Amino acid sequence: MKKIGLLPRILLAIGLGVVLGSFAPDSVIKVFATFNGLFGNFLGFAIPLIIIAFIAPGIGAMGRGAGKILGLTTGVAYGSTIIAGLLAFTAATLLFPVLLENQASQAFGDPEHALLSGFFTVEMAPIMGVMTALLIAFVLGIGVSSLKSNYLLNILDEFRMIVQKLIEKVIIPLLPIHIFGIFANMTQGGQVSSILGVFATVFIMIIALHLIYLTVQYTIAGSLSKQSPFAMLKNMTPAYFTALGTQSSASTIPVTLDRTKKMGVRDRIADFCVPLLATIHLSGSTITLVSCAMAVMLIQGQTATFGQIFPFILMLGITMIAAPGVPGGAVVASLGLLESMLGFTGTMTSLMLALYLAQDSFGTACNVTGDGAISAVVDKLSSDQSVDVETSAKAG
Repeated sequence: MKKIGLLPRILLAIGLGVVLGSFAPDSVIKVFATFNGLFGNFLGFAIPLIIIAFIAPGIGAMGRGAGKILGLTTGVAYGSTIIAGLLAFTAATLLFPVLLENQASQAFGDPEHALLSGFFTVEMAPIMGVMTALLIAFVLGIGVSSLKSNYLLNILDEFRMIVQKLIEKVIIPLLPIHIFGIFANMTQGGQVSSILGVFATVFIMIIALHLIYLTVQYTIAGSLSKQSPFAMLKNMTPAYFTALGTQSSASTIPVTLDRTKKMGVRDRIADFCVPLLATIHLSGSTITLVSCAMAVMLIQGQTATFGQIFPFILMLGITMIAAPGVPGGAVVASLGLLESMLGFTGTMTSLMLALYLAQDSFGTACNVTGDGAISAVVDKLSSDQSVDVETSAKAG
């Protein structure tokens, strides 16, 4: 199974879950329901650790970067992520009530009751709440940055590596089994046909939003650099398709870097921006997360308001800083926010995982392709700043 990518494993898990759930007796389904209960509890235990492990060293390391270029790149990337989230919120608000009207809340009126429970459960209480973990991560990250303490930063980096191994070796490999159990349980409870209808509809809308947002990004980059946005997009297609295969922004850096330089971005700007943006610019993942979250809330009979989603988007842009460079890392890093800010239950989280991971590679492809546009914008803005400084010096 290790030779099979995450996306095929997720799709295989969904398919096998539907098949098994259609004829297996309750006793068999309860075996997987027991696993799901244990895995879900372990995931809840790991969420505060994930938040601290990735946010604290990410903020600490970023605070030591190359001055103005770092600030400019981070600001543009964060702004792009926020705009992407708002685009997804607007599209979902306008389209989901129409597109998902046949999968309205009555089909999922009591999802917890419809699903079978496991034979037993083991309590795995997290060491702290999600908001406490976020506050600790911010305090540690900002403190390490201000103190310029290599000792503390090295400790945080090693803690991050431990948690990343936990995600790579335990959580991500077990997710297909978890999703298999969820779909077997939903099929047995008679809910799966509606869920699959939601998957298809949301999947198509998300891909369309990715393409629209990439066009917007490259229109802005092209207007600043006086290039055709479509020629720039064509140049970046190798990075897009590489990311589809690897499902990792970090693994695609060599290709993204090469195509960004061929687009005319200065070498020193590209060398600095592309590796940084691979960890802090997640516009495609943000579109996917916001869209999937709103779809899950809608089919559970909840209405997502701007007052709920906007703070979620703002925190999402920060929480996914230095999200692990492994498939599914973004959604794992966001689970705490989904639970604390949007009130997701265990069932809603499971649906969110399945819905997100089924198209994770497309979100990653949108992320890395957008990195080229952000790099071009930073290159142009930093070049203009240099000209202004030189002009002022000559005038003086």
